[in-house]
Amino acid sequence: MSNDYKSPAFKKLLDSLQQQSWELELIISGFAIFGLFTAYDPLRQELYSAENNQQIYSVVIYLIALTACSILLFNLLLHVILRGLWIGALGLRYVSGDIDFDELGYADRFRNYLQKRIVSFDKYIATLENYCSVLFAISFLLIFYVISITMVIVALVLVSNFIIGSDTLPSWMANGLGIVLVIFLGTGMVLTLIDFTFQGILKKNKWVAKVYFPIYWVFSFLTLSFLYRPLVYNFLDNRFGKRLILSLTPLYVVILFMSTVEQKNSNFWEPDKSSSSTFANPENYFDMFDENDGFPGTLVIPSKTITTPYLKVFVPFTEGLENRIFEYDSTLKPKKDRRGLSTSIQFSTDWDEKIKSKRQKDSIRLRYLKVFDKMLTFTIDTLKVDGDFLMTVERERMGFETYLDLSKVPEGKNLLKAYRRSLKEKDTTSEVWQTIPFWKLRE
Repeated sequence: MSNDYKSPAFKKLLDSLQQQSWELELIISGFAIFGLFTAYDPLRQELYSAENNQQIYSVVIYLIALTACSILLFNLLLHVILRGLWIGALGLRYVSGDIDFDELGYADRFRNYLQKRIVSFDKYIATLENYCSVLFAISFLLIFYVISITMVIVALVLVSNFIIGSDTLPSWMANGLGIVLVIFLGTGMVLTLIDFTFQGILKKNKWVAKVYFPIYWVFSFLTLSFLYRPLVYNFLDNRFGKRLILSLTPLYVVILFMSTVEQKNSNFWEPDKSSSSTFANPENYFDMFDENDGFPGTLVIPSKTITTPYLKVFVPFTEGLENRIFEYDSTLKPKKDRRGLSTSIQFSTDWDEKIKSKRQKDSIRLRYLKVFDKMLTFTIDTLKVDGDFLMTVERERMGFETYLDLSKVPEGKNLLKAYRRSLKEKDTTSEVWQTIPFWKLRE
């Protein structure tokens, strides 16, 4: 069949599909809800992992994905409920027909009020149909909005990494071009957000529109809005769709607020309190924290009860921890920081990196660990114990590992304290970093 949008046959086909769209809506909603529930926990785990590893780019990406997943779940669940109510109303109409207010026998005051509010059962069904159709379209339009936000963030990251942070471009060109692009992207983000929030306000004034149009044109490609632009303007020229969008926005804010509400059962204790002499947080013990619902703390020991003559200590690696090592010994900091997002495509050859032998690299890594040993010292009660760290992988987490001698530690409750040294204005300071209680017992 011809897909010429001007032909009567194509319009007749669209009218026919429009009447039967509710079946497709329910099928797609069902599959989408199942997929979103399946993806929600993995996304949440990846977000927690990125937060623990202090990977700022990954945190932003997973936070956006989790937010989109939550909003889409809410919208589709609401759509299924309203569509179920609509189907129920159709079935009731088949049995009972329209509402007969005279049959109810109410007083005139109530009869007039209800007739004014309800009008007819058919109007109620039509209203439900409108809500369901518009809500379904908005739900998937939100996916494109999330993609748009992600694309802008990716553009900012690419400018920062490959232009401002480039080692191949001259510094004046990298900084000049990079700063101009960052300012343009930042300004464009703000103006696009204002235009979107106030439903095209920057397009209405002739002079403002001339200034805004180049930014709008660039961002239409950057945000891929040319893929969903007809949907947006179809909403904006419809009073019902515009009203529904405005009513959903505060609802999302309420949902966001409600997600922060929690029940407190004590005036003094909280389950996420850091470990101390009076509290043991499960994240500091390998045998207590749930791998499916959490990540180890900044310092971890095997258990609250230790029956061996030694104590295993594990410090998960983070980017922030490596920054502290560089601050403590600046000679370890490389000229080119290779952390963060990168590509395997090489635009130039870094011969300085290639000429380093395995022995040279091992020497640098050994010095790296020695610096970490100097930065971290331990006491168990009043006894000072030394650690000799090496790098390892524990439960798919890279980190520093050492074993502390417990031969001189008495049985019973003991307190492990980790002190972290740092350089402040060329002076070395030491502060208590972690405090973890444990019991040494006989085997």
